[in-house]
Amino acid sequence: MQQQFGEKVKRAREDLGLTQEELAQAVGLSSEFISNIEIGRRSPSFETLITLVNYLKKDFSFFLDEKKPIFKDLFGQKTLSAKEKNELREFEKYCQDYLMLEEVTGRRLESAPLSFSTSPEILAREERRRLGLLSEPVRDIFNLIEINGLRTCRINFPKESKVTGVFVYFPSKEAAFSLINSSFGIEQQAVTAAHQYCHYLKDRLDGPVIDNTDIFVDEHISLYHPKEKFAQVFAQNFMVPPEKLHEIIQKDIKSTTLSLEYIIYLKRYFGVDMMTMLSVLKKMEIVSYSEFRDLNKLDPSKYENELYGGTGRSLRDKRKPMPSDRFRTLAVFVCREKKSKISPDY
Repeated sequence: MQQQFGEKVKRAREDLGLTQEELAQAVGLSSEFISNIEIGRRSPSFETLITLVNYLKKDFSFFLDEKKPIFKDLFGQKTLSAKEKNELREFEKYCQDYLMLEEVTGRRLESAPLSFSTSPEILAREERRRLGLLSEPVRDIFNLIEINGLRTCRINFPKESKVTGVFVYFPSKEAAFSLINSSFGIEQQAVTAAHQYCHYLKDRLDGPVIDNTDIFVDEHISLYHPKEKFAQVFAQNFMVPPEKLHEIIQKDIKSTTLSLEYIIYLKRYFGVDMMTMLSVLKKMEIVSYSEFRDLNKLDPSKYENELYGGTGRSLRDKRKPMPSDRFRTLAVFVCREKKSKISPDY
């Protein structure tokens, strides 16, 4: 462990073009101590480790031992059906192809900072500020999270599947991937993407995550690991910033009682599904629990069609994997240069 850690410190230092003396001076250590770390004779204290990790611009996972193959863990999940595992194999191939494209083109995504926030509301607000979103709606969550380091792919799972998304992280590559089940509505996919983005920001070192439909149900999510509730509260606040919701209600709707058509208007404005919109309104005490319960029993799609002529953006052919825009761009470049051949499925 000590030897491997030292080798990775040396690799990270050389990636930045620093000498041992320059790194030592930058982090307040002696060059002799840095040398001893790199050859495996010394281990840094926790405080020194934090300083090195931050200065060398690496995640903690870069310095840790590799665990067993990520997808071996996923395929071992007994709750997954054979059909669901087939879709995961498509996802595994997508991850491999994507990493190959980045290597061939030399265009690797830079990871977003790892977060240690203890509040999902604060993390959502801080991340919006970091991305320059302020309080405006997220108009394309899929491209937004991708350009910030979370590579995405949408795959149509079997109709009976309850899997909404899968998150994986490859420490040695510092590469994160999100699989989103495209059989669900586009607005639910958007909230799933925000949920996965929180796993990426906060939980990427904890191993792969498989999310299911329970993440959308307040009464069910408490049965899962606390990080799931954290991620869903983050997703709600990231997609529906409270200050913007208050502003719309006060300036435009001007009513303390929201009718169904106004709630549908709000969910369309923020690009989220009905359950997420109602959960946010309930938590902000804009709708009561009884109103939440009654409205949640309704299927708004027919009413939404009558009002707006549709329920969301159109999708590509859901029978095939839906690679991200960035993946397609890299693939076209590589094919033109005749450096590789990408599967026609993409």
